[in-house]
Amino acid sequence: MSAPVLSQEQSAPGAFEPVQEQAIRDIVRDYLIAHPEVLIEALTKYQEQQRLAADERRRESLAALRGDLAEDPDSPVLGNPKGDVVLVEFFDYRCPYCRTVAGPLREAVASDGKVRLVMKEFPILGPDSVVAARAALAAARQGRYEEFHFALMAIKGRINEATVMTVARQVGLDIDRMKIDMESAEISAMLDRNMRLAQALDIGGTPAFVIGDELIPGAVELEQLEQKIAEARAKSS
Repeated sequence: MSAPVLSQEQSAPGAFEPVQEQAIRDIVRDYLIAHPEVLIEALTKYQEQQRLAADERRRESLAALRGDLAEDPDSPVLGNPKGDVVLVEFFDYRCPYCRTVAGPLREAVASDGKVRLVMKEFPILGPDSVVAARAALAAARQGRYEEFHFALMAIKGRINEATVMTVARQVGLDIDRMKIDMESAEISAMLDRNMRLAQALDIGGTPAFVIGDELIPGAVELEQLEQKIAEARAKSS
């Protein structure tokens, strides 16, 4: 005997009677209550799919923005300007984690000798952060960026405009010239570009590092930095 043939109305999605639909929902509900591990498995798989999709979007963004990240002529460069590995840092002078990682970062770059460290001022912690970032970029115009940067990162207390000016004097900057440069359109444009870059890469906090095709959010230990540098070098060779 052949199986009954359903009419188009009966076979179409949503063609169940209300009583049937409720019965199906009850069966599914009872099953999930009895087997909650199914929900956990589905949620875990969904989260992994979302993570992989986000990673792929980030890799695509990094590839598309590689020139802006590594080759902006107005971004200060530390380490070896002709290094074979490019490391980019987004930071805020008032961020305690940025200050914590400043020493290990400097050590990793110096001990390697072949890292091009590109600095991206990303002042997101208020007006004092903006003052510090503008002052640092002004210090670069006097050839004193590195001294100013690490002197400011070494401050233990609060960083404000007075602190910034004190450090500027300590490293020998021309204060009058610095104040004029801090208000320049070029420095404003530089900070705007950094903000847009961070937004494009979904960077919402500091510090954040870009090395090769990888974005590393948060503070990192010296050993991790050295490992990432070695990995990036191996990939490019």
